[in-house]
Amino acid sequence: MIREPGMSVRLKLTLSYAGFLMLAGTLLLGAVGFFLLDYQDRALEVMPVVMAPSGRDLIKDFAPDAAIVMLLLLMFGLLGGWILAGRMLAPLNRITAATRQAATGSLAHRIELEGRDDEFRELADSFDAMLARLDAHVAEQRRFAANASHELRTPLAITQSLLEVARDDPERDIGELHERLRVVNARAIELTEALLLLSRADQRSFTREPVDLSLLAEEAAETLLPLAEKHGVAIETSGDVTAVNGSRALLLQLTTNLLHNAIVHNLPEGGTVQLRTTASATSSTLAVENTGEEVSPERIWTFTEPFQRGTERIRRDHVGVGLGLAIVKSIAQAHDGTLSLAPGAAGGLRVTVRLPGGSMSLGDRQDVSR
Repeated sequence: MIREPGMSVRLKLTLSYAGFLMLAGTLLLGAVGFFLLDYQDRALEVMPVVMAPSGRDLIKDFAPDAAIVMLLLLMFGLLGGWILAGRMLAPLNRITAATRQAATGSLAHRIELEGRDDEFRELADSFDAMLARLDAHVAEQRRFAANASHELRTPLAITQSLLEVARDDPERDIGELHERLRVVNARAIELTEALLLLSRADQRSFTREPVDLSLLAEEAAETLLPLAEKHGVAIETSGDVTAVNGSRALLLQLTTNLLHNAIVHNLPEGGTVQLRTTASATSSTLAVENTGEEVSPERIWTFTEPFQRGTERIRRDHVGVGLGLAIVKSIAQAHDGTLSLAPGAAGGLRVTVRLPGGSMSLGDRQDVSR
């Protein structure tokens, strides 16, 4: 947007200070002149006419001094206003300089405005907090882009190697090659879909509607029951109606990912997974806890990072794409919620998703159940 050049804020404040001072001086000199004329009228009553000054002479004598005073007031108002405006706008200049520096891509700079709390201090602190969030977000996006590039390159490299081997060995079993290519392609598709889902959650490009987390937990448990039976894991669901406002598809994906991780990262046999939903006046909670090996608290914070698939966490028969908890975290944040992880009481992991509570009528519950 092209704008015409105008006066700076400092010059405007200077002229405002000087104008106000001139107005105050004019009113003051006017009041003095009024009192002098009133004094002259009273002097005429008690003094001879020849001894009393005329109104014209009084104004004539008073006007030069008044003009000098007004000129001094103007000079003092301009100089003082310029200095005062500069001191008042100094914090704003620092904020402007930091903004320009951030516009060049440097997000590590902070204003750190000193002094007592006022409007400028509040603005500077808010700007510093925004820069910190942007810096962390950009760093996270860079790590994610690097990891995603590496992960996407892996299946493509495997495909290229298989094709080169098939080209160099015409007698190779084509059926085996097709099967291996199918597996690699399926993994690439799964990874791409996970990345698209993660991007959709980050952009918050979804429509909010009343959703019952308890029904989503039951649906996820029913969907993943064959996988749980395959791994010898029992699923337990409990909880009353737990209403939230959000995307049913994304929240179902969140619940499914949590349950899937809890099943896969469990005991070799005889494991359990518990899904509980609770609601309070202000929030709704989904908690998923499983049995398994003990997890050190130092490693828990890495679980929500994309592509974290440490061998200690992942079953050999189900590698996954390493985006399960990263997607859960992104979906929770997109719904203004939080994700917390903690070691289970007897091993395993306890994952808690807390979302802002919503309202759900009987008709909404019937629609959701259908």
